[in-house]
Amino acid sequence: MSRGGTRVEKDEPERRCIVTGDVQPKAGLVRFVLGPDGLIYPDLAEKLPGRGIWVTADRAAIDRAAAKGLFARAARAPAKVPENLADLVEQGLAHRVVELISLVRKSGRAVVGFEKVKGWLADGRAKVLLQASDGSDRGKGKLWTPEGGRWFGCLTSAELGLAFGRDHAIHGALAAGGLTPRVISEAARLAGMRKQDGGQTAMKDMKTA
Repeated sequence: MSRGGTRVEKDEPERRCIVTGDVQPKAGLVRFVLGPDGLIYPDLAEKLPGRGIWVTADRAAIDRAAAKGLFARAARAPAKVPENLADLVEQGLAHRVVELISLVRKSGRAVVGFEKVKGWLADGRAKVLLQASDGSDRGKGKLWTPEGGRWFGCLTSAELGLAFGRDHAIHGALAAGGLTPRVISEAARLAGMRKQDGGQTAMKDMKTA
């Protein structure tokens, strides 16, 4: 079980956060690597060569790792940390979420707009409800989290609009299957960085989609 009470599958890869010391699924952490130039780089796609250094997807945790010299300790080598490392992670995750939602939209598994989203929720077609962080609470309160699904409010209206090919958007919904599980995984990490979705880090079960 994770700290949040989530059941963790035995075959789900886990890593230890260098800040908290907790072992948890990789879905809740951000991978960093030490570059040949001695700089620490976020590896959001988890494809860069080198020994991975893992930190919980949380701005405070990343800032603490930088301030306390934990990256160098984990790398067992001198390591320079960019002053805006947490910002780089947040921006990179936001970009990944927007791009993934855009791909889901192009596959026909997403809708945007209050009435369309409400219709999908009523019909049970929606698996993920997306709502802009800067949207009206009154308007957002008229919609509900899909049964057995997820809600995310970690994107701004401009970012959500970009994902749907618009100037801005407040409400969006994704169907199950396809790339939706990847959206959930990346959005959960972004929510942890931005302290949205109840301020939780990305430690929820990703298999619900």
